[in-house]
Amino acid sequence: MYKSIDLFAGIGGIRLGFDNAFGKDIKTVFVSEWDQYAQQTYKANFHDDFEISGDITKISVDDIPPFDICLAGFPCQAFSLAGKKKGFNDDYKGMARGTLFFEVARICEVRKPKVIFCENVKGLTLHDKGKTLKIIIETLKQIGYTPFEQVLNSRDFGVPQNRERIYIVAFRNDIAPKEFIFPSPIDSSKRIIDIIEEKPVPAKYYLSDVYLETLKKHKERHLAKGHGFGYIIRDLNDVAGAIVCGEMGKEKNLIIDDRQKDLTPTTHIKGKINTQGIRKMTPREWARLQGFSDDYKLVLKDVHLYKQLGNTVTIPVIEEIAKKIKEILNSAKRK
Repeated sequence: MYKSIDLFAGIGGIRLGFDNAFGKDIKTVFVSEWDQYAQQTYKANFHDDFEISGDITKISVDDIPPFDICLAGFPCQAFSLAGKKKGFNDDYKGMARGTLFFEVARICEVRKPKVIFCENVKGLTLHDKGKTLKIIIETLKQIGYTPFEQVLNSRDFGVPQNRERIYIVAFRNDIAPKEFIFPSPIDSSKRIIDIIEEKPVPAKYYLSDVYLETLKKHKERHLAKGHGFGYIIRDLNDVAGAIVCGEMGKEKNLIIDDRQKDLTPTTHIKGKINTQGIRKMTPREWARLQGFSDDYKLVLKDVHLYKQLGNTVTIPVIEEIAKKIKEILNSAKRK
């Protein structure tokens, strides 16, 4: 039985990937997530015999039980290509989000788990000409770990989403392999048509004609300036772009779906619902883009779900990496 902790847990995507890979051989013993809405979604889907801890910067290592695996999807805003890319100097509401990686190091330096697993945006590899990633890698080495990293694309692992992320796997030096081979693509065949809802979705997901016209003008202005900004209508036989929190995450992944015949507005909108069948994807469709099964409970309002699902990880990618990690850990145990 391997014991794990889930730091910056979000809605538990990394945990689910490891649970799928390890089965009964893993048990989560500690969870930290400061966002109250993410906590609500987490609690609806995981039933632990302990409470979720809040801000990790205020938690003593002594209050964290011993563990073998550290799961840490530390906040990516400081490194995102879409953000301001301030890296370790990023300051947000009194918290330097970029430095939250060092909370992982603070805890693991003392507890010395067998493996540390981190996920972040691809922008981390490019930030400050690669210096930021180098600092992270060097920090892991300094506290006694052998790190490996690679960028993988979600679309290669059974979900129709073009989402590149960097994955870092660090083994404690005494059990570290000479090399760690990240998983190869297993399924690049899935398309948007494979994840859309089986029944017509409510009218509230369809864009109003006024809003659609605003999006068109916005795109035209940027095209005139030579920019590529603006909404995108995806072909159902194509893959989605990376889903992110914020309106553009939805607007860059619009689809045409003419199955809903009742276009009576159910929310306050300007104008009428467009007659072209243009709609945003639903939270359930976003969950499927991230590899969540349909029995994963989405209990909050859409505004929270879009944020949470845009911020979470792609479970099948995590699962395939976790399988590789399990092989190394089991091999070390046999030795």
